[in-house]
Amino acid sequence: MDTEDLRDERMERVLSFIKDDNFPPMKRNEMAILMEVSPEDRQEFEDIIDELLHQGKIVETKKGKLAAAEKFNVFAGTFIGNLKGFGFVHLDEEGKDDVFIPASACNGAMNKDRVLIRIVSKGENGKRSEGEVVKVIEKAPGNIVGTFEQGKGFGFVVCDDRKTEDIFVAKENSKGAVTGSKVVVKVIKPKENGRSAEGVITEVIGHIDDPGVDILSVIKQFDLPLEFPQEVYDQIEKIGLEVLPEEMEGREDLRNIVTVTIDGDDSKDFDDAVSIDVLPNGNYELGVHIADVTHYVTEGSPLDEEALERGTSVYLVDRVIPMIPHKLSNGICSLNPDEDRLTLSCIMEIDKKGDVVGHRIVESVIHSHCRMTYKKVNAVIEHEDLEQMEEYKEFVPMLKKMNELRVILNEKRKKRGSVNFDFPETKIILDENGKVIDIMPYERNWATNLIEEFMLVCNETVAEDYFWQSSPFVYRNHETPDGEKIEVLKNMIRNFGYYIKGQNDIHPKEIQQLIDKVTGTPEEHVVSRLVLRSMKQAKYQSENYGHFGLAAKYYCHFTSPIRRYPDLQIHRIIKESLHGGLKKERRKRYDKILPAIANRCSIRERLADDAERETDKLKMVEYMSERIGYSYEGIISGLTSWGIYVELPNTVEGMVSTNYLDDDDYIYEEKLMCYRGLTRGKVYKMGDKVKVRVYKTDMALRTIDFVFDE
Repeated sequence: MDTEDLRDERMERVLSFIKDDNFPPMKRNEMAILMEVSPEDRQEFEDIIDELLHQGKIVETKKGKLAAAEKFNVFAGTFIGNLKGFGFVHLDEEGKDDVFIPASACNGAMNKDRVLIRIVSKGENGKRSEGEVVKVIEKAPGNIVGTFEQGKGFGFVVCDDRKTEDIFVAKENSKGAVTGSKVVVKVIKPKENGRSAEGVITEVIGHIDDPGVDILSVIKQFDLPLEFPQEVYDQIEKIGLEVLPEEMEGREDLRNIVTVTIDGDDSKDFDDAVSIDVLPNGNYELGVHIADVTHYVTEGSPLDEEALERGTSVYLVDRVIPMIPHKLSNGICSLNPDEDRLTLSCIMEIDKKGDVVGHRIVESVIHSHCRMTYKKVNAVIEHEDLEQMEEYKEFVPMLKKMNELRVILNEKRKKRGSVNFDFPETKIILDENGKVIDIMPYERNWATNLIEEFMLVCNETVAEDYFWQSSPFVYRNHETPDGEKIEVLKNMIRNFGYYIKGQNDIHPKEIQQLIDKVTGTPEEHVVSRLVLRSMKQAKYQSENYGHFGLAAKYYCHFTSPIRRYPDLQIHRIIKESLHGGLKKERRKRYDKILPAIANRCSIRERLADDAERETDKLKMVEYMSERIGYSYEGIISGLTSWGIYVELPNTVEGMVSTNYLDDDDYIYEEKLMCYRGLTRGKVYKMGDKVKVRVYKTDMALRTIDFVFDE
């Protein structure tokens, strides 16, 4: 047993000892004697106690006595702040409701801090439990970023995260910031006795009006790494720009098979290529060829450690922050046309019903014959555009076969109940200075669906293979929705005249049938969003629990190792398996590290999503700021007690505040999901088409206010 395993085992032993029902609170010395801790192990024992205290699993009284946290009615969680001073704590323990923390009981906690709280009163009759912060055990990850406002001899930072209150900055701690400077601030004194938290400015990013400062501020806020450590650059210096003959040895040579990449117009890193053939028995042979990133990103190397630290590439509105350096992601790992590339290929035999009747996963080398775009491929397979068919003339028969298989796979997924959420993603177009030129939905078409279907069937095939091998693995799981959320959904869709069968368990097919029913109706977008909100969040785990949304028993992410660490990790496992199987020690090693790796990747994925949403929101507000007074048609996408949300065709969402509903006295009927005028009887409900005018915007709050224009 290695040192790390031994420490984990000892920590578990100490925690179990303290959590035992018969354990009376006692001091460290007493506990060390009872547990027969030797003098040479005493320091490690102290370190373990400190770590458990830091994690919030145990507490230490003022008299120095240790006990399990829950025995003192103390629980660990994440503090979610509110500008009005109060907050909520999302408890670590799954299934527990958030706890309300009054402003007087926050005790210096700030948004996203890890805290210990004591439950003061249990929630009853639908009310939340109330608590008080006992201790901040870990400050929020990432930086606090905001706009500096200068006063006489002092200043304040108005935080970009509006759940964090303003921070006081003494003149000597302002680092030369002036009013309008975007800054990074570090808290040196928490908020207490009604006084603001005090901070010191650690970095002046630039002036709020300078080009690019807005996005850079988001990057700083989420603590996204722009540069790679020097040891990473040192490592990639040794990596060549071309595949060497000796690197191809032992690999299946697929260079003569016609293989293409199909991506967006502006894509630069190609981590998947596809090939197809029709076998003598009429079945399709689909090849999905994925960049062999692990050949270059070796386990435990600086490159590998940095890739895990990042977890994913982050796609912001004006740049990509890559998981691995561009020399690899856009170079030797990218399946560029007319270049030999090392790959991991999943070659599947698929029958006319869409069933994978055979497959093999091999280390390979390919030579992409063409770099295609979604737009041009769609022009060929959907519209039979003569100009594009001429450009791709040698590939047209292949593309038609691919489209045949796309239809088969899509129909199979629909039949089993896989849920299709075709929400328009936002495409924001900037000029060279980072100014928004246009906002529009990304186009989804047959070509994007073709690649999606091929990647889905590949990911399922690989996951099922390694599940039945009982191999250590990283799965992409999506749990069944909570019964309570489904009940709420049922009540909401009843207002539109739709119903979902069943009481407790729900099958994804029922969700897909609902989506099919609303397709093409005015309420399609709204009902689909309601369904999405009732779903749980997909995550990476080392155990397989299936993917509810895809109605798949086995699912993983295998197809994007350039930009996602879970894919890279399972490539490493697969390659070890192909080279003689995973030995006992390696299996033990993976069993130990994979849960933490999967959790890390889930956390980094959520962080990247948040950062991407924040930059999109920022640019949307900027765009609409120059369109005050413009009128648009939109659809009511949400209703709350404080206003009516309206989404425009370009995906921008704004709100009509209840303060602007001045043509009547309106009441909000939550159960019926509508606003009703008491005098004139006018009703605003989810899914209604409405005309709105841009009334005002707020860059700091990232809000867009509409008024009805009728």
